[in-house]
Amino acid sequence: MTGETATGVIKDLRTTLRSAPLRRPWGADVPYNHVIVCEVTLADGRTGTGFSWTPQIGAKAVRALLDDDIREALIGLPAHPEVVWDRLAVHLSEAGRGGLATVAMAGVDLALWDLRCGDSSLVEVLGPRRESVPVYGSGVNLHYSLAELVEQAGRWKAAGYPAVKIKVGRPDLAEDVERVAAVREVVGPGTLLMIDANQRWDLHRARRAIAALEPYDPHWIEEPLPADDIAAHVELRRSIGVPVAVGENVYTLHGFRDLLVAGACDVVQPNVVRVGGITPFLRVAILARAFDVPVYPHLLTELSGQLALTLHHPVMVELVEDASLADLGLLAGPSPLEIDGAELRSAGNPGLGLTWA
Repeated sequence: MTGETATGVIKDLRTTLRSAPLRRPWGADVPYNHVIVCEVTLADGRTGTGFSWTPQIGAKAVRALLDDDIREALIGLPAHPEVVWDRLAVHLSEAGRGGLATVAMAGVDLALWDLRCGDSSLVEVLGPRRESVPVYGSGVNLHYSLAELVEQAGRWKAAGYPAVKIKVGRPDLAEDVERVAAVREVVGPGTLLMIDANQRWDLHRARRAIAALEPYDPHWIEEPLPADDIAAHVELRRSIGVPVAVGENVYTLHGFRDLLVAGACDVVQPNVVRVGGITPFLRVAILARAFDVPVYPHLLTELSGQLALTLHHPVMVELVEDASLADLGLLAGPSPLEIDGAELRSAGNPGLGLTWA
């Protein structure tokens, strides 16, 4: 059952908060990822399941929005993802246009897309553009020792990944240079190497750092500056030869529009939960296509991999070591993806393909 035939009337919303320990903590302050599983029930008894996600803070606040303000506004609406998303965006605007509001909205939107897909997979419903996409090795590793970082990069090289990504932004630029040089030596010249600063620099530091790291042929620099400082991104992009990737901390369609119109980036990386679900993710993808800018979905491999198979531009999917929903022990059933070596394919599971533990 797909498309409009899946539409019914929403009867209820139920949530469950799960905090899953990371096998490799993302630092002393990030030992867990938090997921709020959202089950939407229709008047005819059908259910769809989605989720909201936050790696560090806000999980209880997101759940409170879902259980109180969103549930009350949701009951009685048609189970149409686009209609519901637009209604909720207006209803929650007093709480903000992004941030916790869109993270909470994602749980409902994903559940409604799960319902819309019915017995078909998300990839089938959106329309596959390719049978497989490559994955790339990634890790939250700025706190790793140099030896640990080199060992991790070696694992990715041995796995045959065509690209790897590491964190930069240590207080001493010389340490960043040493670490990037060591990873480049391990993975070799034939492997793409992306670097991610996670908003740690200002414009001056970013220019100095990228000049020092450019000899190691970075494929892109990710989040070099605060995500909302569009003017600084424009100036940085004008003054460097390394492509700029942004978007994991951009929460609204207007935010992506402003980046693209300003010419502030070469790659956009929307996180399907932070932007509010599949409905706004697809709007961002259409917008980016108009600017001929590729969309690389951020994290959440089980969903990002499915979306990547349907995007206009060929892309790679980020495989953060030990941090998928399955790695976190959150899934009870088979993954919606099949990863063979460095290639990712859809397993064809119905709906979003996620069976929660």
